[in-house]
Amino acid sequence: MNVTIKPNHLEGEIVIPPSKSISHRAVIAASMANGYSKLENIVLSQDIRATCDAMQDFGVNVNNYPNRVDIISDGHLRAPIHPIECNESGSTLRFLVPFGGLVDKPVVFRGKPTLMSRPLSPYFEIFNKQGIRYEYRAKMPLLVEGELKPGLYEVPGDVSSQFITGLMFALASLKEDSQIVVTSPLESRQYVDITMDVLKTFGVEIDNHNYESFTIKGGQHFMPHNFRVEGDYSQAAFWIVAGLLDGDLTLQDLNTLSLQGDKAILDICKSMGGTIIEETAQTTKLHIRKSDTHGIIIDGSQCPDIVPVLAVLAALSVGETRIINASRLRIKESDRLKAIATELSKLGAIIEEVEDGLIIQGQPTLKGGVVDSWNDHRIAMSLAVASLRCEGDVVITGSNAIDKSYPHFFQEFKRVGGIVTEQ
Repeated sequence: MNVTIKPNHLEGEIVIPPSKSISHRAVIAASMANGYSKLENIVLSQDIRATCDAMQDFGVNVNNYPNRVDIISDGHLRAPIHPIECNESGSTLRFLVPFGGLVDKPVVFRGKPTLMSRPLSPYFEIFNKQGIRYEYRAKMPLLVEGELKPGLYEVPGDVSSQFITGLMFALASLKEDSQIVVTSPLESRQYVDITMDVLKTFGVEIDNHNYESFTIKGGQHFMPHNFRVEGDYSQAAFWIVAGLLDGDLTLQDLNTLSLQGDKAILDICKSMGGTIIEETAQTTKLHIRKSDTHGIIIDGSQCPDIVPVLAVLAALSVGETRIINASRLRIKESDRLKAIATELSKLGAIIEEVEDGLIIQGQPTLKGGVVDSWNDHRIAMSLAVASLRCEGDVVITGSNAIDKSYPHFFQEFKRVGGIVTEQ
């Protein structure tokens, strides 16, 4: 699908969709508990559906309803009869690969070609040490067979925190203690915080030793829980930047005490001169006003998912912005540094791609043009936001990439004043 967007002012209220990161973890935790769990405020995007389907393949009863998932489990996983279809979800794949060591038969994981670029070597090094058999020839499918044993696990911290999350879930179900040692500085540590918080909610405790190591006690039991997923700051980021560029938006359903690393969008945008007014009750309601913003230095190491839309804001802010420590964006759904630099340049942005980031010279407006999503949901939505300050129309090819995480994004965009034509 392609969309054409005419520049226009946005105004209105938006209920932010639930956190995809928390939703993945809640589905897995509930599936490992003995009993009934009701998970509310869940959007069945392609990624979340992949995790739900995967847990069903492991023998869990997963019932999907509009904005809700009910899970009934006896706390025991069973070897899937069919391959686990991860689609394009790196979280589904990396969270569940260790589960291949929890069942008594081989487990096969499959996915779309974009998953091939996601490194899995930290798991392979562990499997080699543990004597777990795996078959993987630089592309899907991946076969895992063998018993995951308690013990010491060494994991790099600068590839992806998802390996640590996957191990935490799997090791917590073993009878004896285990320890995860992080062999390099841990990036995106907030995602590990989210994992430990969800695990605690479902009855599992993890001892955190200054993010350098984690102790997982054996013999723990996941407990069923009724759980509501909070709004997603990584999705809110698109609307925050949209409001600052040309909007008057009110965002609802955000947790003021959230552990999400992408909550950094608030401090970064305020540092750039953005007007963001927080109205706090049980949840935070944000009022975003059109603002004159300026360039700064942005460290992307702890919040990589919001870098593409921050690049859009930087391209339309006064002065120079440097985005640093963001090399991990090259191994996401696309090479996001190259993707956003390439496509914003087509719109007239002055942007230089460097090894670990971007150097951007801001301008008052961009010219518009034809751009491509790179089959990446965050690139597609970032380019839609950029259209608000373009002099001409923006055509986004492959715009249906949004289905991966935010399938109703363009509906919301139109509802608050966006002029969008689908083709």
